[in-house]
Amino acid sequence: MSEATDTAEAHDHTHGDVSGGWLRAAVFGAMDGLVSNTALVAGVGGGGAAPRTIVLSGVAGLIAGAISMAMGEYTSVKTQNEQLDLEVHRERRELQRNPEGELAELAEIYRARGLDADLARQVATQLSRDPEQALRTHVINELGLSPDDKPSPWVAAGSSLLTFSVGAAFPLVPYLLGFSVLWAALVAGGIGLVLAGALSSRFTPKPWWFSGLRQLLFGAAAAGITYAIGALIGVSVA
Repeated sequence: MSEATDTAEAHDHTHGDVSGGWLRAAVFGAMDGLVSNTALVAGVGGGGAAPRTIVLSGVAGLIAGAISMAMGEYTSVKTQNEQLDLEVHRERRELQRNPEGELAELAEIYRARGLDADLARQVATQLSRDPEQALRTHVINELGLSPDDKPSPWVAAGSSLLTFSVGAAFPLVPYLLGFSVLWAALVAGGIGLVLAGALSSRFTPKPWWFSGLRQLLFGAAAAGITYAIGALIGVSVA
């Protein structure tokens, strides 16, 4: 096996898909479902509601939250894609109206990245021979986004809907299994937060325990605040 082949194999690696639109929506959906529904259960339970009322409130929160998250993600990603399409249209028009100015702009981008002025001009000139390649290069360098890698709004919506529902179900499981005490629901929600945080750490450089404890802290803060408010309102109404 040649040295060139060894070098090629040594540098053969892949990257995760960071532009598909599903990961951010999935993580956000799971965390939001866990935090919001655990806090909702804590608030209703803190107000002295019966287990049946807590479950009804939790199920309603799960359904409403999942639909809201999915619609929000779809609209957000769709709007982002439409904005990118608009900017691509504007850039295409500028390339047609002022090709020399756009060529100089592209050469300046490469010069700012460290190429000599003459080499930057040569690279920009060669890339600009293909109008579509020139357009793509301008968009990537000026907007930081690729027109070929737009996330799917349907994937984002589906990921958010699914993971929010799973997360929101955690604090309801003890009640559905016959436990009628609030602390069991809060423990289940806490376990879900630690698991979700630990799983999300697989896509980050953070250790699993750090991400898990961070999410647990966020959820505990939200649940503690809503429990106190629920208890205060429950006492006041009573």
